[in-house]
Amino acid sequence: MFGDKGRRLQWGILGSSLIARVCLIAAIKKAHNSDLIAIASRSLARAQRLQTEYDIPKAYGSYEELIDDPEVDAVYIPLPNHLHYPWTIRALEAGKHVLCEKPLALNSTESFEMVNKAKECQLILMEASMYRFQPRINEIEKLVASGEIGEPKIVRAAFTFQATDKNSFRFLPEMGGGALLDVG
Repeated sequence: MFGDKGRRLQWGILGSSLIARVCLIAAIKKAHNSDLIAIASRSLARAQRLQTEYDIPKAYGSYEELIDDPEVDAVYIPLPNHLHYPWTIRALEAGKHVLCEKPLALNSTESFEMVNKAKECQLILMEASMYRFQPRINEIEKLVASGEIGEPKIVRAAFTFQATDKNSFRFLPEMGGGALLDVG
C-alpha cells in the first residue's frame, strides 16, 4: 500500500479552485507519503501558472489529460458541485483513487453510483468533508466518549463565508449550489 516501503501516492488536482490552492496543495506537500505531480485546468495557461507558482511537475489543459496520466494514482476533485459525479466516475474508471470535494454528489442516486463504482474498481473514494477532521470536533468526540460532558441534547453551529461573487456556482441551483448541499 502507499506509504509502505517508500511508495508514495502520486496526486493530481482537477481544476484551479481556491480550496485547492489554499488548502490541499500545502497538505499534500507536507505529507510524508504523497507527492503532487500534476494539475489540470480548462486553460493550459492557468495550469502552467499554478505549476510554476506551486512547483508542480506537470500541467494539463484538460481534465482528461490528467486522468489519463498513468503516473497519477489519485485525484482531488474541487470542481463545481454538478461536475463531481461525472469526473469522479471518469477518474475511478481510469483507475484513480478519488478525494472529491463536498458535496460528493447532487443526490443519493449519484452518490450510490459513485460508491459502487469505487467498490467495483477496488479504489478509494472519499468526500472531502472538512468538519470530520477538525481538531475541535475530534476533541468534542473524545469528551462525549469519555462521559466527561455527557450526552449532547442539542448542538448549535454556524458556518459563514464572504459572499462577494454573486455569480459563484454556490448560488446557482443548476450547478448544485445552495447551503444544504454545501454544508448540510
